[in-house]
Amino acid sequence: MSVFAYRLAKGVGQFIFMNTMRLKVLRPQAARFDGPLLIACSHLSHTDPFLLTVVVRRQIDWFARVEFWKYRLIGHGLECLDAIAVRRFGVAASAVRTGIRRLKSGRIVGICPEGGVTQGAQSILRGGPMKKGVCLLSYRTGVPILPCVILGSDKLNRPGPWLPFKRARLWVGFGARLIYPESQITDRRAAREVMAGKLSREFQVLFAEVRQEFGIDEKDVP
Repeated sequence: MSVFAYRLAKGVGQFIFMNTMRLKVLRPQAARFDGPLLIACSHLSHTDPFLLTVVVRRQIDWFARVEFWKYRLIGHGLECLDAIAVRRFGVAASAVRTGIRRLKSGRIVGICPEGGVTQGAQSILRGGPMKKGVCLLSYRTGVPILPCVILGSDKLNRPGPWLPFKRARLWVGFGARLIYPESQITDRRAAREVMAGKLSREFQVLFAEVRQEFGIDEKDVP
């Protein structure tokens, strides 16, 4: 059921993209990864996971806030799409175990490490804080992290950009390299801290690279 639902949702998304979106992708080949992979994505809008689902060829099992499950229809849809419910506060042991199982089975798991929509100085794009769950998953499984930056999604929270004739503009950038866990550091907490620092710097570098590549002024990014 989930495979069919995912393909159906993706097909609908691709049709909408074809008719509404002017999409530009930096380094699309980076996401064409055959093995298990963690995708860490910036989060300027609630639409980011759905947008990246359309862009990436393989299925992405997204971590999603457990609060979404209180809406029965949305929760059912997320279950059909193999989303993983996670509590943003407290210990998310169940979600971590599920993520580890998915990665060990060779799947792609997607996470927005900011833990919610974040803009301005608090955004990971500008060096803001991030949760280290993605680093924990990488450390526990040996699976690398691919950073991803999405710009323009903040403009898609209203009906206008979704009308036909390609009114909407979206820019997606994938990192130049995969970030692997620190195998030489035996202390788990220290290893996660080092990896989080690398990931944070990579987001800032990628943000600048996407803006330069596609001529986006920083003041146009919230």
